Amino acid sequence: MADQFAIYVHWPYCLAKCPYCDFNSHVRKSPLDQTQFVKAYLAELQWFYDQTGPRTVDTIFFGGGTPSLMQPQIVADIIETIDELWGIADAAEISLEANPTSIEAQNFKGYRLAGVNRLSVGIQAMNEKDLKRLGRKHTVDEALAAYKLATKIFNRTSFDLIYARPQQTLDQWRDELSKALQYAQGHMSLYQLTIEPQTAFFDLHQSGRLTIPQDDLALAMYELTAEMTDKAGLPAYEISNHASPGNECRHNLLYWRYGEYAGIGPGAHSRVVFGDGKKRAIANIRNPDKWYTDAESTRKIEILSDADQASELVLMGLRLKEGIADKWLPADRMEQLVSQDLLRHEHRTVKVSGNGRKVLNAVIDYLLR
Repeated sequence: MADQFAIYVHWPYCLAKCPYCDFNSHVRKSPLDQTQFVKAYLAELQWFYDQTGPRTVDTIFFGGGTPSLMQPQIVADIIETIDELWGIADAAEISLEANPTSIEAQNFKGYRLAGVNRLSVGIQAMNEKDLKRLGRKHTVDEALAAYKLATKIFNRTSFDLIYARPQQTLDQWRDELSKALQYAQGHMSLYQLTIEPQTAFFDLHQSGRLTIPQDDLALAMYELTAEMTDKAGLPAYEISNHASPGNECRHNLLYWRYGEYAGIGPGAHSRVVFGDGKKRAIANIRNPDKWYTDAESTRKIEILSDADQASELVLMGLRLKEGIADKWLPADRMEQLVSQDLLRHEHRTVKVSGNGRKVLNAVIDYLLR
């Protein structure tokens, strides 16, 4: 994995503000000249190539934001430029996140022709009331129609949902997930809703006008999710991601295994080794207009120490079912958690146990403290 290299393309613009997201203030009220805007993307790719030198790109991921607002030709131009600079592996995974509106679904064939071979469809909820509450512009029927279309065009797809939503009950989630499993093919991303600062949901929650499932109910939903996906042949390979064997998202696996990736676009982050052999954390400014105007001067670059890298590897790697090498963990704290049945240690590999996955943040905090 250390030799693998990925590109993340962040498209910041959305159809609407999402009340659970703090990075979606850039809703375009007027048409965007994508042809001009993409020049900044291509320039940033060139900048990264100048720092890394020759490599082979194993995965590309178009995320956001709402990347399915991108014109297919823009996606094709970015993929072509990546191939011209580094070269793309023959079996590369090229993913794109898409909202399942009928308008955006019209681009699916164009994305496939551009080189995308995996589509992640953000359905988010299977009832109309919650879709509106989450700021989604699609209906359930529209979402399912778009997903069915995606499965006809792409060999690999992902079906995304959010659970532990406001006022959601365990029985409602069981029914919703059961229906979703009838459609999903190979991969599902099932995220528990969290209330983040600087979001509309956070403000409502603080004022008492929004209630979400208590910890015990959210835990019951998590356990139900694991049970139902296991039975459906889509076991969890990461805390929130489930797949049949061979259908795991290779791009996200590279993140969790602490591989190298270059992120382009406003708000994108990178972990990449430059020609001097030192690994760097790079963060682009979030504001699209400022990034577009002067990406290079607004880019923050930090050389990561060995201790920084070890901490990040633990933080990412313990989310995976496969675990990490024991050499990255302090032996005394690791064995303490093993004795409490929160970690499993065997064959020089450490994995989070079933009990540990329920309190993963606390486990990681204890190991890194």
